[in-house]
Amino acid sequence: MSDIATQYPRGFLRAYVRGKLASDPVYAAVYERLRESKQPVLDVGCGIGLLELYLRSRGFEQPMAGIDHDARKIRIAQEFASDGRTSFSVGDARAFAASGTVVLLDVLHYFTDADQQAILGNAQTAGMILIRDAVRDGSLRYRATYAQETLARIGGWLKAERLNFPTRQSIEQSFNGAFSTEVVPMFGRSPFNNYLFVFRRSSAGITKV
Repeated sequence: MSDIATQYPRGFLRAYVRGKLASDPVYAAVYERLRESKQPVLDVGCGIGLLELYLRSRGFEQPMAGIDHDARKIRIAQEFASDGRTSFSVGDARAFAASGTVVLLDVLHYFTDADQQAILGNAQTAGMILIRDAVRDGSLRYRATYAQETLARIGGWLKAERLNFPTRQSIEQSFNGAFSTEVVPMFGRSPFNNYLFVFRRSSAGITKV
């Protein structure tokens, strides 16, 4: 994983990437759910493209596209998008066309309730949707997550107008009938209240919990 960090241009970014890969289990969790997939991936809120680099390092070969509203981070990601199967562009998480697999890592909590539902609605045209977010449940982990995100906004790393963490119920209730559901804690080596939601289109049209 050290090879991934060295592809980033500055000392801070390299330290950030090393820390994320060492402490955050979501990258390996996403890979495990995509490793047999033959579908393209759309990463909504891709940031600096770390998920894409990680998946390529594990041998994932399907086309991947990332969108993010932060042009600064997209420029960083574009520096290593030279394989012809990976692309990054500035885009709005509320307006995307979904197919194959949609990934939303730490995205929903920057939007209003109405926008969150619009994003989840757009994602439902995909065959599989992977969502990682901290959920609002009043726990110590939730309060730690809120504090950390607030500091990241103050420091300028995150360009976000608000923090509005979803509840587990608000995410799950958006997918019914046509999707099976898997929910897994993604705490890793952190105090944060993260969960991975995996929705797979069910040929039987029945949601399994």
